[in-house]
Amino acid sequence: MRLTVLGCAGSFPGPESACSAYLVEAEGFRLLIDFGSGSLSALQRYSDMNSIDAIILTHLHCDHMLDACTYIVVRRYDPAGPLTPVPVYAPLGAAERISSAYSQENETVDDVYTFYGLQPGTFPIGPFMITVDRVNHPIETYGVRIEHAGRVLAYSSDTAPCEPLLRLAAGADLFLCEASYADGADNPPGLHLTGGEAGEAATKADVGKLLLTHLVPAWVSEASIVDAAVAAFTGPVEVVRPGARYDL
Repeated sequence: MRLTVLGCAGSFPGPESACSAYLVEAEGFRLLIDFGSGSLSALQRYSDMNSIDAIILTHLHCDHMLDACTYIVVRRYDPAGPLTPVPVYAPLGAAERISSAYSQENETVDDVYTFYGLQPGTFPIGPFMITVDRVNHPIETYGVRIEHAGRVLAYSSDTAPCEPLLRLAAGADLFLCEASYADGADNPPGLHLTGGEAGEAATKADVGKLLLTHLVPAWVSEASIVDAAVAAFTGPVEVVRPGARYDL
């Protein structure tokens, strides 16, 4: 199983990265997890943009799904002819949200996507066994656990501290975890994690390696996020970068 970081900027695209988008591959199957603002550009840089086999949208904030609207053009108007619909696993309402953002005419996008509503549970997608659960964010949002050949990748999506996050991350080889807020600041409740909270979750879940993502460098220094995470988690900690690849 390989993870490729396409975009990792938090809340809005940064000077060096698109928003959240992560490509997970195994046995020739390509699963895209989130499709945030600007990430279609990175998808073309690191993979064949026509070869996506399935998509998970963890929630419907723009920084995690907006390029699913742009991607309609890619699949609907390919010069060789329309491409087959891609399965999309997302919160209810995703079809309406994507179609209305793409066109004021509110046209359907059934020719491009086949939608499946997410709900807590475990199910297969291609060669992967996927587990999702609701995490602590203002809108319906799912953390994701991906298992393949005895290896585990867990992804927090956007969340404040919560028990479902720890269950999803339990024993994961890689824990891709957001860290948007500064420790010690008066942060809005129920929205995001600090670096220290990401480290605490990694420790409680006993993960192998903590990958920090969704940082907002315009507002919080990366060094302070890393320092707080390292203070709370004794295992390896790394801030992900666009184009970074991790093989499990």
